[in-house]
Amino acid sequence: MSLQKTLKAISDPVRREILNLLKEKKLSAGEITAHFSITAAAVSRHLAVLKDAQLIRDSREGKYIFYELNASVLEELMLWAADLKGGNQNDEI
Repeated sequence: MSLQKTLKAISDPVRREILNLLKEKKLSAGEITAHFSITAAAVSRHLAVLKDAQLIRDSREGKYIFYELNASVLEELMLWAADLKGGNQNDEI
Protein backbone atom coordinates (compact mmCIF):
# COMPACT_ATOMS: atom_id res chain seq x y z
CA MET A 1 0.00 0.00 0.00
CA SER A 2 1.30 3.43 -0.89
CA LEU A 3 -0.12 5.64 1.82
CA GLN A 4 0.47 8.79 -0.23
CA LYS A 5 -1.47 7.41 -3.23
CA THR A 6 -4.26 6.16 -0.98
CA LEU A 7 -4.69 9.47 0.83
CA LYS A 8 -4.58 11.40 -2.46
CA ALA A 9 -7.20 9.10 -3.94
CA ILE A 10 -9.64 9.47 -1.06
CA SER A 11 -9.11 13.23 -0.78
CA ASP A 12 -11.50 13.90 -3.67
CA PRO A 13 -15.26 13.84 -2.92
CA VAL A 14 -16.13 12.27 -6.29
CA ARG A 15 -13.71 9.41 -5.68
CA ARG A 16 -15.11 8.90 -2.17
CA GLU A 17 -18.60 8.71 -3.65
CA ILE A 18 -17.39 6.15 -6.22
CA LEU A 19 -16.05 4.04 -3.34
CA ASN A 20 -19.44 4.35 -1.61
CA LEU A 21 -21.18 3.15 -4.76
CA LEU A 22 -18.82 0.19 -5.08
CA LYS A 23 -19.29 -0.97 -1.50
CA GLU A 24 -22.74 -2.22 -2.53
CA LYS A 25 -21.79 -4.13 -5.71
CA LYS A 26 -19.50 -4.09 -8.71
CA LEU A 27 -20.46 -1.61 -11.40
CA SER A 28 -19.46 -0.78 -14.96
CA ALA A 29 -17.97 2.61 -15.79
CA GLY A 30 -21.24 3.58 -17.45
CA GLU A 31 -23.23 2.70 -14.33
CA ILE A 32 -20.83 4.75 -12.21
CA THR A 33 -20.99 7.69 -14.63
CA ALA A 34 -24.81 7.70 -14.41
CA HIS A 35 -24.54 8.76 -10.75
CA PHE A 36 -22.63 11.96 -11.53
CA SER A 37 -23.07 15.13 -13.55
CA ILE A 38 -19.53 14.95 -14.94
CA THR A 39 -18.25 13.52 -18.20
CA ALA A 40 -17.42 9.87 -18.76
CA ALA A 41 -13.81 10.95 -19.34
CA ALA A 42 -13.70 12.60 -15.91
CA VAL A 43 -15.13 9.47 -14.27
CA SER A 44 -12.56 7.39 -16.14
CA ARG A 45 -9.77 9.55 -14.72
CA HIS A 46 -11.17 9.17 -11.19
CA LEU A 47 -11.33 5.40 -11.69
CA ALA A 48 -7.70 5.39 -12.86
CA VAL A 49 -6.60 7.22 -9.70
CA LEU A 50 -8.54 4.80 -7.49
CA LYS A 51 -7.11 1.83 -9.39
CA ASP A 52 -3.56 3.21 -9.14
CA ALA A 53 -4.04 3.48 -5.37
CA GLN A 54 -5.31 -0.13 -5.42
CA LEU A 55 -8.60 0.93 -3.83
CA ILE A 56 -10.55 -0.71 -6.66
CA ARG A 57 -10.06 -3.64 -9.04
CA ASP A 58 -11.43 -4.12 -12.51
CA SER A 59 -12.45 -7.19 -14.44
CA ARG A 60 -13.64 -7.64 -18.01
CA GLU A 61 -16.94 -9.39 -18.64
CA GLY A 62 -17.62 -9.51 -22.35
CA LYS A 63 -17.35 -5.98 -23.71
CA TYR A 64 -17.76 -4.36 -20.28
CA ILE A 65 -15.24 -3.59 -17.56
CA PHE A 66 -16.62 -3.85 -14.05
CA TYR A 67 -15.11 -2.17 -11.01
CA GLU A 68 -15.25 -3.40 -7.44
CA LEU A 69 -13.97 -2.22 -4.10
CA ASN A 70 -10.65 -3.58 -2.83
CA ALA A 71 -11.37 -3.44 0.89
CA SER A 72 -7.95 -4.76 1.92
CA VAL A 73 -6.27 -1.39 1.22
CA LEU A 74 -8.94 0.39 3.27
CA GLU A 75 -8.38 -2.08 6.10
CA GLU A 76 -4.64 -1.37 6.00
CA LEU A 77 -5.37 2.36 6.15
CA MET A 78 -7.62 1.87 9.17
CA LEU A 79 -4.97 -0.21 10.93
CA TRP A 80 -2.36 2.47 10.20
CA ALA A 81 -4.66 5.18 11.59
CA ALA A 82 -5.39 3.10 14.70
CA ASP A 83 -1.67 2.52 15.23
CA LEU A 84 -0.99 6.24 14.74
CA LYS A 85 -3.56 7.02 17.40
CA GLY A 86 -1.84 4.59 19.73
CA GLY A 87 -3.31 2.83 22.70
CA ASN A 88 -5.80 0.00 22.56
CA GLN A 89 -7.08 -0.78 19.06
CA ASN A 90 -10.45 -1.64 20.59
CA ASP A 91 -10.91 2.02 21.55
CA GLU A 92 -13.10 4.15 19.32
CA ILE A 93 -11.26 6.11 16.65
